[in-house]
Amino acid sequence: MSILIRKEAAEDYATTEKIVEKAFKHAEYSDQKEHFLVNRLRTSDAFIPELSLVAVNKGKEIVGHIMLTRIQIENDASTTESLALAPVSVLPGYQNKGIGSTLIRAAIEKARELGYCSIIVLGHKDYYPKFGFERASRWNIKAPFEVLDDVFMALELVDGALEKVHGTVRYSKVFFE
Repeated sequence: MSILIRKEAAEDYATTEKIVEKAFKHAEYSDQKEHFLVNRLRTSDAFIPELSLVAVNKGKEIVGHIMLTRIQIENDASTTESLALAPVSVLPGYQNKGIGSTLIRAAIEKARELGYCSIIVLGHKDYYPKFGFERASRWNIKAPFEVLDDVFMALELVDGALEKVHGTVRYSKVFFE
């Protein structure tokens, strides 16, 4: 399937929010409110327009979306900037065709190009490792809420970027509204 990945434009916002809503409508581990989160993130200081990407099919229809936003990893001595991958969404009729993987790879590459050093994800333990994600606990990085160790993961975009980092992830307050 031929898919183009491009930066999301302001005129795409309503469409991408519908895609996010449809993608999570029947998801097992979802509150079905991810589309509201995307909307709130766009107006927060965590938003990075260059890291909000869409997948477009041959008919120029948007069929997928991914967003990486700013977060911090904090401890008593330091704060390190990182990114959160949340959410990645593909229209139900286009799922299981590699579009989500294509979006994730494109977002990782764009984050590297922009000089970011790491990404944190709360996601499926069997899916994200294929992109290089490992348990965040390897670096003593913790979630700010209770979560299973094998679904809270980190990816170094620069070798060794997390070696001296440890602490608790601080998400934008809009994640909790």
